[in-house]
Amino acid sequence: MTARILVVEDQPDLADMLARNLTVEGFDVRTAGDGRDVVPLVRSWRPDLVILDLMLPGLDGFEVLRGIRAEYQRLPVIILSARGEETDKIRGFRLDADQYVTKPFGLVELLERVHALLRRSAATHAAAVSERITFGSVVVDPTAHSVTRAGAPVSLSPKALALLLALIRRDGAVAPRAQLLREVWGYQVLVLSRTVDSHVAELRRKLEDDPANPRHIVTVYKTGYRFLA
Repeated sequence: MTARILVVEDQPDLADMLARNLTVEGFDVRTAGDGRDVVPLVRSWRPDLVILDLMLPGLDGFEVLRGIRAEYQRLPVIILSARGEETDKIRGFRLDADQYVTKPFGLVELLERVHALLRRSAATHAAAVSERITFGSVVVDPTAHSVTRAGAPVSLSPKALALLLALIRRDGAVAPRAQLLREVWGYQVLVLSRTVDSHVAELRRKLEDDPANPRHIVTVYKTGYRFLA
């Protein structure tokens, strides 16, 4: 099936240029120029990927992304914005944007990012492991994207769950922070390495018996993290 791309951009010329080029690439494309229209359109049309501007009328891109993530945790989202400040990038990643591209941008690079995210999304779906993973009193069901602890559901952010699975699948091998940024967030921004640390803290707080002395999600000094069942 043809992948569906939703372009959210209030500049008509830019939205039209992106739509035309994505269509040439073989995608089914729709556009939206008002932030208030996005989540309803995502619900009704079910795109496979969203390209999202931040400075939108009606509702800004950050609030749009928050609305998307409240309902669709795995939908790939690329922020495409003239706002290139580090604080904006940090905010975007904390809201679980998959990638952040600043304007002006290279069209070929953007198209490659779209293809790469769609491949990753398809591979993640196809490779979902049906077997449950158990450690301590925690049970992780990768297929259902659910986690329980002592039988009670545990609410994890989408990136925290993706990070947990990335650590588990290494079967005890060390995962450097930079590698986790590439694999889980899909975008290597070294100044954002603390993003990994904050999500590890979330996992420890919710899954470890003693978060200050973790048994399962352990730090490897000056390198990254390791999962021990």
